[in-house]
Amino acid sequence: MTETMPAPSRTENLEPLITVDDLTMAYGSFVVQKDLTFTINRRDIFVIMGGSGCGKSTLMYHLMGLRRPAAGTVIFGGRNVWESTAEEREAILRRTGMLYQAGALWTSMTLAENVSLPIEEYTDLKPSQVRALASLKLALVGLAGYEDFYPSEISGGMMKRAGLARAMALDPEILFFDEPSAGLDPISSKRLDDLILQLRDSLGSTIVIVTHELPQIFALANNSIYLCNQKRTITAKGDPKEILRTTTDPIVKEFLTRDGTFTNVA
Repeated sequence: MTETMPAPSRTENLEPLITVDDLTMAYGSFVVQKDLTFTINRRDIFVIMGGSGCGKSTLMYHLMGLRRPAAGTVIFGGRNVWESTAEEREAILRRTGMLYQAGALWTSMTLAENVSLPIEEYTDLKPSQVRALASLKLALVGLAGYEDFYPSEISGGMMKRAGLARAMALDPEILFFDEPSAGLDPISSKRLDDLILQLRDSLGSTIVIVTHELPQIFALANNSIYLCNQKRTITAKGDPKEILRTTTDPIVKEFLTRDGTFTNVA
């Protein structure tokens, strides 16, 4: 087990991993969000917040280099993603891992085979080494012994963890989660949250999460942005607990309190 590292503090000299400057996202002439400027530091748990349809998942695709912005820049590890060649962008993409809402596992493959796919594609390891590495990744998410199970034979929470094991297959610098708690019961959701914290603290992972779940936002995030549907830009950024304490924006306040029904941010 890797030695546990402390969570980043606000006073620590943080190292930027992704820097976004004056980004505009659009579908044709329709502007989704504009003037987006923010930084994701190494070992952040960074949450993208906002109402339905505000462009949270679209922004994630821009950060990963999967969608070209209408304007502005995305700097990943010091390199401008869209001034890079296609081969360089592919190399950047390999430095990321993605957990989709439903896990996106191949139902005809065992869990070990699902996790092995990217390892087989992008490494020259022998089959026995690929199998051993897939087993290790499954063990890291609490699925040791489930290598030969099929997705239909496990629970929804276990499928999310198996999807995470596959996202971690190539030891990415940054993990992206798209609504990771969607479809999970509260206990399974809490277990997934605990696993995310463990990955950050023990492996030093940088994590970006799209979510609207308040307990998850306040339990995990040390950094965040709020994308406003009405203004189509960022209207709050920083630690969500600090945003809640200091914001004067009624839309942000309502989102973070659910009209006053959620107050547990200790």
